[in-house]
Order: sequence, then structure tokens, then C-alpha cells
Amino acid sequence: MTDVREAIAHAHRKEWARVVASLARRFGDLDIAEEAAAEAFATAVERWPAGGVPPNPGAWLTTTANHKALDRLRREAKRTDKHKEALMLYDDVAAPTGTIDDDRLRLIFTCCHPALGMEARVALTLRMLGGLTVAEIARAFLAQENAIGRRITRAKAKIADARIPYRVPSAEDLPLRVDGVLTVLFLVFNEGYLATGPSTDPLRPGLTAEAIRLTRLLHALMPEDGEVAGLLALMLLIEARRTARVSADGELIPLDQQDRQAWDRTLIAEGHGLVRGRLASGAAPGRYQILAAINAVHTSARDARGTDWSQVVALYDQLVLRDSSPIVALNRAVAIAELDGPEAALAIVGRLEGSLAGYRAFHATRAELLRRLGREEESRAAYGEAIRLPGNDAETAHLTRRREQLK
Repeated sequence: MTDVREAIAHAHRKEWARVVASLARRFGDLDIAEEAAAEAFATAVERWPAGGVPPNPGAWLTTTANHKALDRLRREAKRTDKHKEALMLYDDVAAPTGTIDDDRLRLIFTCCHPALGMEARVALTLRMLGGLTVAEIARAFLAQENAIGRRITRAKAKIADARIPYRVPSAEDLPLRVDGVLTVLFLVFNEGYLATGPSTDPLRPGLTAEAIRLTRLLHALMPEDGEVAGLLALMLLIEARRTARVSADGELIPLDQQDRQAWDRTLIAEGHGLVRGRLASGAAPGRYQILAAINAVHTSARDARGTDWSQVVALYDQLVLRDSSPIVALNRAVAIAELDGPEAALAIVGRLEGSLAGYRAFHATRAELLRRLGREEESRAAYGEAIRLPGNDAETAHLTRRREQLK
């Protein structure tokens, strides 16, 4: 039974986006696609324990979901007498699909249409492509669950009402549309890089792999776009460290304590190549290119002591000019601590409290800086604030151990 549950969980991570995207292409309705996919997985939960896991779970789920969608359409056709319209939807002849023939990429551009607000685009894509629950998305946004649910419902309704097409945009429209897609892809990647919720796997490689795969497709479509290349490089350099980020007993391992021999050198080489390619272009870098360059510095060092912190701070200084968010300022403060000491960094962090009081990393960073300054009581309290806020169990285990080490 445990093996079957694991197989279903694996199939959900691997196949959810594929099933939803396939249904969206066929039926042109995101509600139908999402509900039929959910019903297919619910059917798997009922049938697989008794009948066994099918040889091709993805094909089984897609077929079952298609049957669920067709059953719904037949019911609706009987209620509304729109037999002709429903029968047309049964036809599995694919509509024109745009530049790249990939269901999931088309679905991303639909979910990221500029007619939707940015928050709606991100939430909808995390749900439709990432398969995240509404609760998980709410935690990622630091928002109320019912508010996220309404946001997703309104977004799907707007797509239907405005007849937003299910396709990759034309070559002329792509540059105007890509920024929103990059934002979504990065947030999907981040949810896989460090899951937001407790009692879940801290790392969700299915999400990071999907974000990387879709970003590769986008890079193939727009090879000269610096920010697409930058985001791909950033993802690869972060993903390269995945196997070293959580200990055998489930505790998060900070960057400076990771076993660098466990890092994936193939991904690092590819990421460094993309960064060098953008530098050679001579074009002014954007946000993702600078973040990729910061990670290139980290992954170039043989050990933590060899990190070129002056270069990291200089890159963050560039980034602040393009992204003045308090989270960027917090990350810059971490680099300042290594270059100018924890007291200088703590002064920066103190100015961010009003903006980041509900952000776990703010309190964890402050706790570490206070610890380095020998202010143990204040450090213990800051660890407590970080532990109190929502987060995954690996992160909580690390923060708890750090707090317990204080005298």
C-alpha cells in the first residue's frame, strides 16, 4: 500500500502539468481541465491499490481524465441542449498551436496573459502547471487561502470570458509577453527549491525540473533574450546544489556548510557558460542575469572561505538599482556581513523590519547576525520568531538546532 501511495504521489508530481495541459488543449476550458485531472487522480487513489499501478501511469491518467471531461460535457449538453457545441469539443483535432508544439508551454502563456493581473497569473500557473494546492500557493504569497482561491477562480473566468487563446504568442508578441512568464517560472522553481509548507518534502525536484524544462523551451524560442538565458542559468546553478542542501536526518544545510563535492558540476558548467555568454554580449544585464552572476560567484569558489564577497556585494549593488525590494536588500545584507562584518549588516536588516516582519528569512538572518555579535538572548528570541512563522520542516529543524546551541 505504501508503494502505491508513493507511486500516486510520484505520478502527481510528474504528470499533473502534462495531463492538465493536454486537456486544456483538447477542450479549451481550464475549469474542465483542472477538475477532470483532479478526478483522474482521485480515481487512481481508489483503483490502483486493488488493481496495481498501471505500466504507464501518465497515459492512464490522461485517458481517465479525458473520459471524465467528456462525461461532464455530455451532462452539460443534456442540461443546456448544446449538443452540437459539446460534440465539437469532443473532436481531438488540435488547433494551431504557435511556434513550439508543447502543451505545457502553451498553457503557461495562456495563464500568463497580460489581461490578467500579475498575482493572478502566478497563482493560476502554480495551480495549473505546478499542481500546488490553494493552501500552498497562499503560503507562497503570504496571503489568505480563500483570497487565493478567489483569485484563481476569477482568472479562469476571465480567460473564458475574454476568449484568451490557448497558444504560444507570435514572434512579434513574444518580447512583450515574456516578462510575466519568467516571473511565473521563477516562482514555480522557488516552490520546488524550498517548499513553503510544513509536513511536505522540503525539496520538490519535480517542480524545479518542470521549471527548468519550460525555461529551456523558452530559451530555444528566444535565444537572444538575455533575461531568459539569465533565468535558465540561475535555475541551473541553484539546482546544481540540490543534493547537498538537506542532511540525511532532514535538516536544511546552509550554503557555507554544504559538501561542494556533491554539487552537480555538469549543471554548474552549463550555468557558467550561459553567464559568460551574456557577459560577452556586452548588453546591460537584467535582474535574472545579475542573480545568475551572483550564483556563479558562489559556485566558482572551492570552499566558502574562497567566495569573492566583494564581487557579490558589487553585483547586489547593481541588482538594487533594478529591484529595490526589501528581500533583495536582505540578501545584500547577508553579503555585507561577510565583507564588512555583522554589525554593518545588522544596521541594514534593522531598517527592513517594517517590511519583512512576517518573513521567516528576515528573522533567521537577524538571529544569525546577533549570534555572531555575541548577543545570545536577542538571537534566541529572533530564532523563536523565525520558528513561529510558517515554513517547511527542514528549515524548522535547522533553526531549532541553531537556537538550542546557544548557551
